[in-house]
Amino acid sequence: MIDLHTHTTASDGRSRPADLVALAAAAGIRTLSVTDHDTVGGCADAEAACRTAGIEFVSGIEITAVRDEVDVHVLGYFFDVGSPALATFLAEQRQRRLDRVREILGRLATLGVSLDADAILRPGKDDEAKAAGRPWVARALVAAGQVATTDEAFDRWLARGRPAFVARRAAPPGEIVARIHDAGGVASLAHPGLAGHDEWLPELVDAGLDALEAYHSEHDAADTARYLDLARRFGLAVSGGSDFHGDPSHGAAHLGGVSLPRGEFEKLKRRSLG
Repeated sequence: MIDLHTHTTASDGRSRPADLVALAAAAGIRTLSVTDHDTVGGCADAEAACRTAGIEFVSGIEITAVRDEVDVHVLGYFFDVGSPALATFLAEQRQRRLDRVREILGRLATLGVSLDADAILRPGKDDEAKAAGRPWVARALVAAGQVATTDEAFDRWLARGRPAFVARRAAPPGEIVARIHDAGGVASLAHPGLAGHDEWLPELVDAGLDALEAYHSEHDAADTARYLDLARRFGLAVSGGSDFHGDPSHGAAHLGGVSLPRGEFEKLKRRSLG
């Protein structure tokens, strides 16, 4: 099995990198990528654990872009995790994430919901490689007894259109694709069925997009077939993975639930070799 979309505690996943690899090994995964949001902070530990477990490791990341106030997630693979230019850019992305969480907490306070902002933000301050996000606030709302579940936290306070929602500030998708290329990687549009803007694909292809994530836990068979067809039409490779977070607020994704076919993986890999 091949899973190229997973998250760890370096961003909004619940498993430490080594623990994620142990879960992957138990699930029969033989090729794994850790794709944390706007950080490669979990890659080194995951790669070391994969080496011990006999799992092929693929460097990965999920970088958030914004177009027309819509989040667009771009996956990067096979890039140099030590790229200085990428590191500088990602540090800026993570600072914007911290600023956004701080603003969300401020909005909640004005709405009569007081949380310990210092405690919530501390992981991102203590470790600059950690990427903050709304799930941190959702979990704090559960711990404070304000809501019963993280899903309720999003539905009541944190989702778009809800009282504490703050729009994200990030680079446009084309810039993200270029950043990944500059670090020697390939760029794939994450879960396009969830993004819901297929009309943007020609522009992204012109910007150098390499692949579409056709295989995903929240894509049904029709979605997968659609994006396989679109990938062929635009001359793109295909990526795929579970999008495992180990958190109910991210759906029912589980390791091993989605596997990228080996042939598609080899085509994606060849893209990285030029």
